[in-house]
This record gives sequence, structure tokens and C-alpha cells, in this order.
Amino acid sequence: MIQAYEILETQRMFAEEHLDVRTITMGINLLDCAHENPEIACRKIYDKITKSAEHLIPVADEISRDYGIPIINKRLSVTPISLVAAASKTDNYTIFAETMDKSAKALGVNFIGGFSALLHKGYTRSDRILMDSIPEALATTEAVCASANIGTSRAGINMDAVRDLGPMLLDLAERTRDQGAYGCAKFVVFANATEDNPFMAGAFHGVGEAERVINVGVSGPGVVLATLKSKESDTMDIAQLAELIKRTSFKITRAGQLVAKEASKRLEVPFGIIDLSLAPTPVVGDSIARILEAMGLESCGAWGTTAALAMLNDAVKKGGTMASSQVGGLSGAFIPVSEDEGMIAAVEKGSLSLEKLEAMTSVCSVGIDMVAVPGDTSAEILSGIIADEAAIGVFNNKTTAVRVIPVPGAKVGDKVHYGGLWGDAPIMEVNPWSPEKFISRGGRMPAPIHSFKS
Repeated sequence: MIQAYEILETQRMFAEEHLDVRTITMGINLLDCAHENPEIACRKIYDKITKSAEHLIPVADEISRDYGIPIINKRLSVTPISLVAAASKTDNYTIFAETMDKSAKALGVNFIGGFSALLHKGYTRSDRILMDSIPEALATTEAVCASANIGTSRAGINMDAVRDLGPMLLDLAERTRDQGAYGCAKFVVFANATEDNPFMAGAFHGVGEAERVINVGVSGPGVVLATLKSKESDTMDIAQLAELIKRTSFKITRAGQLVAKEASKRLEVPFGIIDLSLAPTPVVGDSIARILEAMGLESCGAWGTTAALAMLNDAVKKGGTMASSQVGGLSGAFIPVSEDEGMIAAVEKGSLSLEKLEAMTSVCSVGIDMVAVPGDTSAEILSGIIADEAAIGVFNNKTTAVRVIPVPGAKVGDKVHYGGLWGDAPIMEVNPWSPEKFISRGGRMPAPIHSFKS
């Protein structure tokens, strides 16, 4: 039972400390929309999406008014389109992306995720068609987000997919050149992707999910930062600091629990998970980097940053699981560069490099996220970045991801502006030494020894 005093306390967090429900995302199963005629399949997809989510925005707005809780984004995720479109007789899936985009616009949601493929053990014919369609599909739609899962701890890493992704990213970047390669910001590569992630660009509705489901993503880096700046925390040791963060995360998760349960009841859709992710924004005071600095680092990227982030991520997860039995998704701390004003500042002052960021991803919730690099970065280097991040996930049995943006014409020191929650991306320096021969080998990297469980 959520008590009245908890509501009052969280309302203060919403008003003063940037706490928000970052997203309420409805997942929708589209497997019953498959048809050999792609036009019929798309008509069924449009009808099912618009019917299933017709009350999502009105209900979210109603909950926001009733409880004084800001709900920033309303989103949709669907079954990976490579599965839904597999029965269709077509060699280009852009029509499916256009249908998703049309559905999102009809409903007024911010994004729709699921133009996706699960490639971790190899390609199907449908997977290849979808991946080949991504540059055109993301360049010609607004709300559609795409993803590919290229590895798991049980299957290893699909190095054929890794090899193919570098050229694909350069093609997508060039097609959206006039938008600062924005198309690449709508595409994420995963290892160990979760089926219940409400955050974009990686959300899709997993095949093990119910027909429809409500997943809520709560974000509160500003609340944690305010707590760490309090006089109470000045003399704390690390264990006490972790306990303080854990208690704060508990309170944040309770707010998400309230929204999720209300949305589930009013929409008559099962409640899936609360994703307690400290997802930053470009707003000052809403930064993961500033949290790490409040722990005692001179600047994000300094020695000790990975240790501080590990403790933060662990404490956030512990607090979330105390508050709700249905915590899932990517819960923990996100470190997207362009979306975090403290991360941007650290890159610009030289304390945070791409190599240090990679080290940090070994203990955070996702990976190399919203990182802009020079447009002349080679396809092999982009694939190498993806391979390294996938290896961190697969061999450490965690989810990792890459959203890397090669910005045409940009060089180190430049900045590209996306606006909104996706912020400004400083162009980061990339190690120029080539992994071309390694990447060109292709094949499948075997799963680690600890995968042999039954």
C-alpha cells in the first residue's frame, strides 16, 4: 500500500529535484498480423496498434493530473518486425516502418520501437531484409526506432552482423546528414537485450511477453544528486553513501509503481515492469556525471569513476528491488553522452575519453550511448567499437548496447545539436588504429565457458 506521506514526498521531488516518470510504454504483440501480402500485413498492424493503444495518452494525462506526476513520454514497442514480416513476400521492409510511423502519429506517441532483429546466433532471410532496410526506413520516418541484438551470453556474438553494422551506420548517417546523422540516434545495437525495456531506441515487445503490457520507466538522477549534496552525506563513508542512494532509489521506484499500477488498471492491460533507470537529461542538475562528482571525483572520467559508477548502479538496483517485485528492463544508471550535461562538460574539458567511457560501461546499465564521432571514422572501426561493447556484455553476463553516431563532415571538437532529451553531442576522438582484418573474419564468436548451464 502506498501511503499519503509517500505521495507528498515524491511530489516535492517532482517539483524541486527533476524527478519524472520518463516514459510509459505499451508493448503490443504483432505476431498475429503476419501475412504473405505485405500491404495486408501492414493494414493489420496499423489497425492493431491504433486499437490497442487508443487510450494510452488520455489515461497517462489523466494520471498525471490526478497525482501531480509528470509523465514525459508516451511510447509504444512492438514485436520485432523481422519476425512479423517474415511471412511477407517482399525484399524491403520500409513499408512496415512507414506503417509503424503512421500508427505513432495517429496516436500522438513520441516514439515506437521494434523495427528490430534478433541476430545473436545468425541471420534468417527476414533478418537480412530488415537490416538492409534500416537506412531507408529510419531516414524516411520520424517516430520509428530500430535495434539489433547481436550477442548473448548463451549464444556468443554474431561477428557477421558486427562486420555488416559498420557500413550500415555510415549509410544511415549519410542519409540523415542534414540532421547531424540523427538516424543513427534511433538505432541501437544490443548484447543480451531485454524483452521488457521501455526506453528508446532499444524498446521492443519480446516474444515471451503478454498480448499487451504496460512498462514504466522512472528516472531520478536529480533526486540522487540533491541527496548527495545534503549536509547529511558530507561525512559518510562509501557504505553509508550506498545506503543513502539505496533508500532514495526506493522512494523513486514507489512513484513509478503508483503510475504503473494505475495505468494497468485504467487501461485494463497487465503491468509488466518498473525500469528504475537514472536516465539523465541535458538539464543542469539532472546528470549522472554530476552524481559521480558529488561522491568526491574532481571530474567524471577521473580515476575512481568506474568504481563510483559501480556502487551507484548497484545501490539503485537494490533500492528498486526493495520497492517493487516487478523491477526489470535496464534498471540502473545510464551514461549517454549527449543527454547528460555533466558528461558533455567532461568530454569538453578532456577528462572523459571514449576508452574511459568503455570501461565505465562494464558496470553500468547499458553501454556506449549517444556518442558522436568524426564522420570519416571507418566502417571497420565502428564495427570494432560494437564488437568490444558486445564482448563486455556477453562475457560479463550483462546487457550492453551501442548508439554511436558518425557525423558527416564533423571533426573532434565540433558539436552536433539534437535538442530535447537527446541534447548536444560533442564529437569524441576515436583511436585511429584499424581492426579491419579481425572484423572481416566474420563467423560467430563462441559463448563463454560460464554459458554451459542446464
